[in-house]
Amino acid sequence: MRFSVTAVQGALVIDADRQSDDRGFFVRTFCVDEFAAAGISDTFPQSNLSHNDRRATLRGMHGETPPSAESKVVRCTGGVIHDVVVDLRPESPTFLRSAAVELSRTNGRALYIPPGCAHGFVTLVDDTDVEYLMGARYRPGAGVGFRWDDPAFAIDWPIEPLVISERDRTYADFDQSAWSALRR
Repeated sequence: MRFSVTAVQGALVIDADRQSDDRGFFVRTFCVDEFAAAGISDTFPQSNLSHNDRRATLRGMHGETPPSAESKVVRCTGGVIHDVVVDLRPESPTFLRSAAVELSRTNGRALYIPPGCAHGFVTLVDDTDVEYLMGARYRPGAGVGFRWDDPAFAIDWPIEPLVISERDRTYADFDQSAWSALRR
């Protein structure tokens, strides 16, 4: 595996080494030793899958408040997504910056999202599956969200989202003082 830095401190693009032959391909998607060598010592006690029927489906921007902030490894196992991470760690030199990467079954890439960052994606094709390794177990009430088009983040989405949940559509703009209060 190859790990590449992004514009968000600690967020890494993970390129797996694909072995192809006439049967198809084989790829190792996780190795504790390779992750540790890249500085990722997280454990992943939970795995989630989201299926998205339609192109231009948006999920995000989602995060968690401390002490429940969780890391994620996001991989698109079918279809294509534009995946975005936003740094919500006030102590980070990349606070409020975002990084985006295209993830697809074809390119086999994944994105490591460190704890304290928000995450979201928009599907670029119909019938898209996204798998998440979660660095913590789900804790009801720990989740927070921010509007996908919040000017504080200035995310450059490649397409206009058409399918958005009511929750994601009605999140408030990011409020730095309210966020700081939640983190205490």
